[in-house]
Amino acid sequence: MKFRTTCLTTLFASAGLASGAWAQGLSDNAVRIGVISDTSSAYADIGGKGTVAAATMAIKDFGGKVLGKPIELLSVDHQNKADIGATRAREWFDRENVDMVIGLGNTAVHNAVATVAKEKNKVLINTEAGSSSITGENCAANIVHYTYDTYATANSTVKAVTEGGAKSWYIVAVDYAFGQALSNDITAAVDKNGGKVIGTVKHPLNAPDFSSYMLTAQASKSDVIALANGVNDTINSIKSARQFGITDKQKVAAALMFISDVHALGLKTAQGMYATTAFYWDRTPESRAWSQKYFKVMNKMPTMAQAGTYSAVMHYLKAVEAAGTDETGAVMTAMKKMPIKDFFSDDGKIREDGRMVHDMYLVQVKKPEESKAPWDYYKIIATIPGEQAFRPLSEGKCPLVKS
Repeated sequence: MKFRTTCLTTLFASAGLASGAWAQGLSDNAVRIGVISDTSSAYADIGGKGTVAAATMAIKDFGGKVLGKPIELLSVDHQNKADIGATRAREWFDRENVDMVIGLGNTAVHNAVATVAKEKNKVLINTEAGSSSITGENCAANIVHYTYDTYATANSTVKAVTEGGAKSWYIVAVDYAFGQALSNDITAAVDKNGGKVIGTVKHPLNAPDFSSYMLTAQASKSDVIALANGVNDTINSIKSARQFGITDKQKVAAALMFISDVHALGLKTAQGMYATTAFYWDRTPESRAWSQKYFKVMNKMPTMAQAGTYSAVMHYLKAVEAAGTDETGAVMTAMKKMPIKDFFSDDGKIREDGRMVHDMYLVQVKKPEESKAPWDYYKIIATIPGEQAFRPLSEGKCPLVKS
């Protein structure tokens, strides 16, 4: 096999297999996968180059070809700009014959790319963005939401904190579609668990200073300050909370936290916080084995988004092989029919609304003295079965779901 890189595009193919007769059932002489992720901005650590690496690993482990033809991987940095993501997706579909796009980084980028994918009838697998609306009112027959969503992370984390006696909540939210979705899911979860949201303050994506937002939340005197943001914003919110001594009197709950966030914060700052995750590298022998392979490539442990990308690419390729074609409808049917059992998911399945349902894990960040090795950050407090973790089909408002 050989690799070649051209500008923002990385092609992965088996040497000598780029030409010749088409494999039966394929639209052309290759299956092409495009990674659209943030490699240079706020969400680079959770996806980015790690997502590209995970997809590359999956293709290599699959054997580099499917139905006798090469698998090619293309990648682009969307820079957290919806127009860049949508423009590149359209170019890939029209000029490069890309069959599937994956990653997507944030909800705004997802929504823009999804519009193009639906128009072109191409498979889209979101492994990075979180908004539960992706499989709600914005669901589509060709779209899969694979790793996690705001419903699953908010509900499990809120339940754990309210069971500890916290009842009044104040939300600090990022001001775009993801933050709105996460705020809505936090509010619903708080209400369901007998609490009350007493206020919300919004901040821009990648805000340079969180002092005013966290002081406003502190002044509310709520039991809990809930963070409806992600990555750099979550990290800086927690740092600010520690700086102002907020955590001495109020709990700070991150409705979405990645292991890369904990690594950036350090255990001294992050210790004791609860989070809900789709993946933890040290959960099983299989997750440890795969994560060690990933570590050799990236020199860090994978986030749930990166692990989910590997799993999703493998599942997609198995579906192409099972269907005998890269035609979108046939592949989606195969993907929804086939169970997902690997290091990422013990017994996953893709529902009719596109939600990949699998177990989620409530974790608590360890104290520094509890950590026995690098990246030994989590205690798994509970396993939440997939049917409980994710929103019921009847509540999602997906037009594909029969009432």
